[in-house]
Parts: sequence; C-alpha cells; structure tokens
Amino acid sequence: MKEQKNLKGKVALITGGATGIGRCCAERMAALGASVAVNYCHSREKAEQLAEQLNASGAPAMSVKADVVQDGEIREMVDAVIKRFGRIDVLINNAGRTRYIEMDDLEGVTEEDWDMIMNTNVRGAFYVTRACAEELKKNSGCVVNISSITGFIGQGSSIPYAVSKAGLINLTKCLARALAPTVRVNSVAPGVVMTDWVAGQEKHIQRQSQGTLMGRVAEADEVADLIEGFVMHGGFVNGQTLIIDGGFYL
Repeated sequence: MKEQKNLKGKVALITGGATGIGRCCAERMAALGASVAVNYCHSREKAEQLAEQLNASGAPAMSVKADVVQDGEIREMVDAVIKRFGRIDVLINNAGRTRYIEMDDLEGVTEEDWDMIMNTNVRGAFYVTRACAEELKKNSGCVVNISSITGFIGQGSSIPYAVSKAGLINLTKCLARALAPTVRVNSVAPGVVMTDWVAGQEKHIQRQSQGTLMGRVAEADEVADLIEGFVMHGGFVNGQTLIIDGGFYL
C-alpha cells in the first residue's frame, strides 16, 4: 500500500474488533476513511453496536462473526466482507486469548490451555491471513499482527500465552516473505494495555507498570497510533515487530 493521506476507498478487516485494541483500530481505520469490517466470535452485541456507531458517523461498517480457529468460518467471513465492500486492503489480526496462570505453576497449565491459546493466537492469524491473501495481493495491501512483549521476555499472563506471541512474531516474518513484494506484514508488541483484557488483574498491572520507564501501562489508543503508522506510512517496512512497552524491555 503506497503512502497516502487517508484510506478512502479502502477496506479494513479487524479480527476481535469489538473491544480493546481491536475497537480502537476499527475506530482509527474508519476515521482515516476506510470501510470497516468488525469481526467477533463471542462479543456480538458490542460488535454490532460498534458497527452502528461507525455507520452513524458516516464510515461504512459491518459486523461479521467468525471463530478464527475455524477455517470454514473465516472463508465465509472474507467472502461476506468482499460481497459487502468489494475488496480488502488492510488486515489487523487482533483476536487473541489467554489464561492467567503464574509462570512457575507448570502443573496449572492444561492441554486445553495450550490448544485454546496457540490455536487462536497463532493458527488463527495464519488462517485469516491466508484467506485474505489473494485480495491483499491484488490491492497491494498490508497486515498488522497484534503480538505482545511477552513474546520477547518469556513472562506474562501464562507460559502458553508468551510462547504463542513469540510464535506470532515469527509468523509475521514468515508471512512477510510469503506475501512479498505486494503485501507488507508487520506486528506490534505491546506490554500491558489498559483494556477489558486485564480487568481484575491488578497485581499483573502493577508489576508491569513498575517495570516500565514511564511508570505506567499503555492505553489502547497508543497502540493504535503505531498500527496506523504501519498502515499509512510504513511503505518500506516489512517483517518487523515494533515494541510499545514504555521501556520495559531494554
């Protein structure tokens, strides 16, 4: 995607777009002029409300259900977005899952935890990107994956989560190679971000806040700033992961 002042005429698909970072991304892409598809799996009401909000503001938007672990549902979602808007130019892989398990509690990690987290956070991003690949190639589009600082430091909400985000960072590199030269694939790696994702996890928030040079955790809008940068201004940036953690990982 060549650098331009806005995204008018472009279409952005955001997985897990109903809440948190995904919601901020949907609002940001709409503000830049894009038509927006808000994917959800469980948060139907919030996704529909967001789509209605964006439509009311003059930004074409739709909500679309798909579990990113289910390839068939993903392909139906992509077809629905193309049928409605005619194209896909920007893909933001934001859908993710975790469980809060202390890092030294090895016995507390179940097979179900591994499957749920790895399947959503890694396989899901691959499936959605694969389903969008031809559209993205045709439109010289871009992909931004939402990884995490945990993928670098080996600590966070749980071991499976940290491993999954390391996998997503590597998947970003693999997809950048696979889709080059017409599609750029990059990722952002936030530390803790103040969203519903960390609601009730005060100990986790405090530990991460104290570890940053800024003395606080990030806001979702600050992550959206970097994602906007990749989409709008990163024309020669590919296969990279940009850390946004207030200096936690130095």
